[in-house]
Amino acid sequence: MNLALRSHRPIPDAASLLAALPVACILLDQNDRFCAANPAAEEFFGLSFPHLRQIRLVDLIPQENPIFDILEHVRVNEVTISERGLSLESPRLTRHDVAVHCALLPENPDFAVLTFQDGTAARALDRQVSFKNAARSVAGMASMLAHEVKNPLSGIRGAAQLLENSVAPNDRELAILIRDEADRIRALVERMEIFGDHPVERGPVNIHRVLEHVRRLALSGFAAHIKISESYDPSLPSVWGHRDQLIQVVLNLVKNAAEAITEGGGEGEITLFTAYQPGVRVAVPGQNKRVQLPLVVTVRDTGPGIPEALRDTLFDPFITTKAAGTGLGLAMAAKIIGDHGGLMEVESSAGRTEFRLFLPVAQEDSAVPGPR
Repeated sequence: MNLALRSHRPIPDAASLLAALPVACILLDQNDRFCAANPAAEEFFGLSFPHLRQIRLVDLIPQENPIFDILEHVRVNEVTISERGLSLESPRLTRHDVAVHCALLPENPDFAVLTFQDGTAARALDRQVSFKNAARSVAGMASMLAHEVKNPLSGIRGAAQLLENSVAPNDRELAILIRDEADRIRALVERMEIFGDHPVERGPVNIHRVLEHVRRLALSGFAAHIKISESYDPSLPSVWGHRDQLIQVVLNLVKNAAEAITEGGGEGEITLFTAYQPGVRVAVPGQNKRVQLPLVVTVRDTGPGIPEALRDTLFDPFITTKAAGTGLGLAMAAKIIGDHGGLMEVESSAGRTEFRLFLPVAQEDSAVPGPR
């Protein structure tokens, strides 16, 4: 049966269908000039279509990129090619793990149709769900520990202090050991309590003030021997968040970077970046809308990199490579960023590790008094 006869509404034209697609789709002529681009493509390339149609693909992506080999093969052999895991890197564009589909326009083979899907964003969303599930498990454990462990620990610590002042000198070391271990366990429980679901007041936060505060703390303490550079976008709008929690997240990332550099020999550099770019759109639970995360904060270090075996579980609680570590720092950071409605991702190789935070903009109509 004809679809038009079954519908009371007219069937949308091809342009409307392309505009509705969440996948970036472009049309190139024989000279690789942009002839069409849907809104998802404008977001993918970070440029409007009026701007795109004034340039060629090579103005965004270097000629040696495999995408041009794919285009040539499609045009010469008149075939369709799908390729995954491509990197599109240039001063104007940085996309990793991209899936590309390329084909000639059936009614006019002088034109090539390409679609782009950013696999990094999809993986980040999947990981974010895993972070939240793990955090909920830790939250239940923290609640139980806070109730069942902290009170007995106070009694143990008090008893150890009394013994410390009354026992023989040879036994005093044991009393001090009991007191110190009670303090260590209490500190661990208190760190885990942050995984609970507690309401947090949020407001517009100047992310550059957060980064500069962390930088001063680092240079006056654990990273005094390491160079810390900045590359900030001065026009960046405010983040919608909680200042102290954002400081906690960035401080944890910078401290990890400093420790990685120290373990790698002590020679290295940490760089803090901020940028405004079209971000990942995510659904807001309980609301019929999607939120864009265009503010990107990056912490990069030149340490030895994260072991391959740990990368998939890096944000899980109790996963650590440090002899004295608890494995809660990155899990806590991911929980805080998730509570902000943001995303957190990591890329690591020998000599270069980047943690990226994707954060929401503070909207003028939602601004209320809060931490800055």
